[in-house]
Amino acid sequence: MKSRTFAPSWALCSALLALPQLTSAFYLPGVAPASYDLGEKVPLYVNSIKPVAAQDALLHSVMSYDYYNEQFRFCQPEGGPSYVSESLGSILFGDRIMTSPFELNMMKNDTCKQLCTSKYDMPSAHFVNKRIMQGYALNWLVDGLPAGQHLLDDLTGTTFYSPGFAMGTISTTDPDGPTFFNNHYDIVIEYHKVNGKEDKLRVVGVIVQPSSKAYKGDIQNQCKDDQTPPVVLVEDADAQTEVTFTYSVYWTESPTAWATRWDKYLHVFDPKIHWFSLVNSAVVVIFLTVTVTSVLFRALKKDIARYNRLDQINLDDLSGTSALEDGVQEDSGWKLVHGDVFRTPSHPLLLSVFLGNGAQLFVMTGFTICFALLGFLSPSNRGSLGTIMIFLYTLLSFVGGYVSARAYKSMNGEKWKLNIGLTPLLVPGIVFSTFFFLNLFLWANGAAGAVPFTTMLVIIGIWFVISIPLSFSGSWLGFRASVVEPPVRTNQIPRQIPPSTTYLKPIPSMLLVGILPFGAIFVELYFIMSSIWFSKIYYMFGFLFLCYGLMIITCAAVTVLMVYFLLCAENYHWQWRSFLAAGMSAGYIFAHALIYLISKLSLGGLSGTVLYIGYSALLSFLFFILTGSIGFFSSWWFVQKIYGSIKID
Repeated sequence: MKSRTFAPSWALCSALLALPQLTSAFYLPGVAPASYDLGEKVPLYVNSIKPVAAQDALLHSVMSYDYYNEQFRFCQPEGGPSYVSESLGSILFGDRIMTSPFELNMMKNDTCKQLCTSKYDMPSAHFVNKRIMQGYALNWLVDGLPAGQHLLDDLTGTTFYSPGFAMGTISTTDPDGPTFFNNHYDIVIEYHKVNGKEDKLRVVGVIVQPSSKAYKGDIQNQCKDDQTPPVVLVEDADAQTEVTFTYSVYWTESPTAWATRWDKYLHVFDPKIHWFSLVNSAVVVIFLTVTVTSVLFRALKKDIARYNRLDQINLDDLSGTSALEDGVQEDSGWKLVHGDVFRTPSHPLLLSVFLGNGAQLFVMTGFTICFALLGFLSPSNRGSLGTIMIFLYTLLSFVGGYVSARAYKSMNGEKWKLNIGLTPLLVPGIVFSTFFFLNLFLWANGAAGAVPFTTMLVIIGIWFVISIPLSFSGSWLGFRASVVEPPVRTNQIPRQIPPSTTYLKPIPSMLLVGILPFGAIFVELYFIMSSIWFSKIYYMFGFLFLCYGLMIITCAAVTVLMVYFLLCAENYHWQWRSFLAAGMSAGYIFAHALIYLISKLSLGGLSGTVLYIGYSALLSFLFFILTGSIGFFSSWWFVQKIYGSIKID
């Protein structure tokens, strides 16, 4: 691990700028290293077959398939394949790891070993050819490392290992020509000697070079001949294509240490875009911070001093007092609504439930990014990211219940039993119901990404056995805690709200406020979506940490600014307005997902489109709860502060 030192005067600035670089170098392994003796068997596991970018650079499917799907006709180990135990997060993210018939022995080279011969009739040939055209890739694992291809990044001139390798190829000379099915695999495994000892050998890299060879007769000679014609699966009702699967194994020594073996897989595509996005977001945040600071420390200071001076004026001087009151009302009207600003909003129960779940998501996201930033969620521990998110969300149900109860109590809510019940049930219920509905499409298409029914039962068990009781206990403490007292009294009769200007109306204000937090995470969101849908490894948690912090500051600052203008316009309905305006950034995320669907994806089937839109809507809904809560609590703090700074008779 690289170490860095910084001058004390530049400590804070340098630390923030170096975080993304430190993240790529700092790596804590998720599993203990495995050392092999000379000739010892090294297991090769197969994972689900997933779609990646096809030859036209578009994604044509979101369905993944089991490696041993009967349509693929891949060779199976003796006695049949068996599943390898996986974490909950790994299962939810679509991993289906199984044993394979490949035999790898440490430092023992093998050439043209025959696996089996399979026959492809018309349905299976059509199925495989279609998957090749859609750009599906095989995913193997050797000692936890993904078997990939050695690629060159033309933009940066660096080489890296791309996880997964093509199932087949399409003719480059004729786009409408046949597809070639890869049936031979050259497996190149890099190993490292621990302290130079021959009895401590570790796997530090795996490369697979697939090729297509239509064997006829002597397999050994044709396997080594580059001129062997490729395999074309014939889609004819009266014909069957025989395909013989072979593989070769080559071991090569590497100076790469086991602790840094993932560095060659973790590749940043166009890092300049990340830095440009980060600098751009930082500029926006600085501009907003300066603007809000100017408003709060100049305009508000001036307003508060004038209001407090008004209370000290001799009330017998009616003309002077009247003139001063008119001046105050003309300059600023936020004091005029002091008797209504803490009035109970409409639907306080729903708002408090959203706020509780938003606080829960906020803390969970922060902890998850920090753990990933420190290297605890390494890619070698498959599914660790999803597992820790579920674990943290479950434990933090206590926070959700507590925040929801205190917020509802401060809003003078009376249906406290309903609040206790809806906090752990409403938002998680919407998420689980949507997830279950989308999972039905995966089940119907026989996709490997379909979550098994037993895993669904495990999730429900975690929800009802751990999450709900923790939320109930948090709600109980929240209702027992003291009420967040407003600094001013609320009038019995609501004040009439004058007509608002165009930019302060609900829809325009939501559009204006929501676009700025979205702009802070726009570029990083693009890379996250590419990682999710194109099966790439995302590890740039340093950039994500900074973008998350910038998004929080942006969301809070712009919402506070909107609430200030809203109160100056004598509109005291700030609670839902602050929540919806900040949450509108989720609307931009969903719109971005639809644009991404049109520009980067080519999902011809209904199921793929429904799955993509459904998962995008689900993520946008959670982001709506998260950012809406940030906007509300920052506005609540702001309103408490300004009305607590003036004297009210």
